[in-house]
Amino acid sequence: MERIKTILKSAVKLAEDLEATAIIVSGDISLDGIDTDIPVFFSSRRTKSIIDHLVSTSKAREEKVRGVADDITQQATGKIDHLEDLSATEYMLGELEMGLVVGVIETTDSIGIIVHNLEDNRLVQSLKTCEERVPAEVMRTVLKIAFDISSTGREGKPVGTAFILGDVEEVMARSHQIILNPYAGHRDEDRDLLNKKNWESVKEFSQLDGVFVISDDGKMEAAGRYLDIDARDIRLDKGLGGRHVSAAAITRDTVAIAITVSESGGLIHIYMDGKELMSIESTQRAMFCTLQEDKNEN
Repeated sequence: MERIKTILKSAVKLAEDLEATAIIVSGDISLDGIDTDIPVFFSSRRTKSIIDHLVSTSKAREEKVRGVADDITQQATGKIDHLEDLSATEYMLGELEMGLVVGVIETTDSIGIIVHNLEDNRLVQSLKTCEERVPAEVMRTVLKIAFDISSTGREGKPVGTAFILGDVEEVMARSHQIILNPYAGHRDEDRDLLNKKNWESVKEFSQLDGVFVISDDGKMEAAGRYLDIDARDIRLDKGLGGRHVSAAAITRDTVAIAITVSESGGLIHIYMDGKELMSIESTQRAMFCTLQEDKNEN
C-alpha cells in the first residue's frame, strides 16, 4: 500500500512539473491521499495475472516462464492503449484540454507511470481531420449526443442511428424523407444543437428510421431521412449493417462527415470520404470519472 502511495505521489509531482492537463489512474488503485489541482480520472480494468500463466504442470512451466516477459509487455501495452483511448475520448467530448496526460497504469503484477501527449494521439489527429470540414464545437456536441444514445438508449431499449454533418445541399439532394420531417418549419433556435435544451428532441427522434442531417453550424435540418446512395463498393467490417454502409457511402459522394451509433455493441463510428475514420467504444466512459465527482458521491 505504501509503495502504491509513493508511486501516486510521484505521478502527481511529475504531472505538476510538466503542467499536465490531467492524471489518469488505470487499475485497482486507491485514490486516497491524492492532493492536486490537476483533474484526476479513474478507470478500473482488470488484467489476467502473470502468476496465472506460471501456475501449470512442470512440463509446460519452462515454456510459460519464457513467455512472462512478453506477457508483461502485452499487459502494459493493453493498459497504455486503453489509457490513450480514454484520454482521446474525454478530449473529444470536451472534458480534457489538449496537452500532456500523466497516467498510472497497473497490471496484476506491475505498476508504472507513463506520459501521453494528446497532440500525438491517433484518435485526436483523426478528429482534427474532421474539423477541417465541421467545426470542433459541432463535432463534440454530436459526439456527446451519440455517446448518450449509445450508452442509455431510449426508454430502456438500445437505439441505433446516424448523423450526417455538413454539405447539407448535396446530402439532401441524395436523400428523401421516409416520414414527415419533424424539424421542418421550426425556428433556428429550436433546431440549434449547440443549445443543450434541444438535445432531448434529438434523442427522442433517434428512434425513428432514417438519419439526421445537420448543417456545419449545428442546425438540425432533418430527421427520418433515407439516403439514396449506391453503396455496393463500400467495404466495412463484417457485422455492420445498412445504416453504417449508407452513412459511409454518403461521405464518399459528398464532403459530409457521418457519425453512426450501433444498436448493438456500444460502438460509435465516424466516416469520411467513404471510409471509416475511427470507431469508439461508448462504454469506455462507464468506469471513467473525475476524482472530484467520486468524492462527492461518497
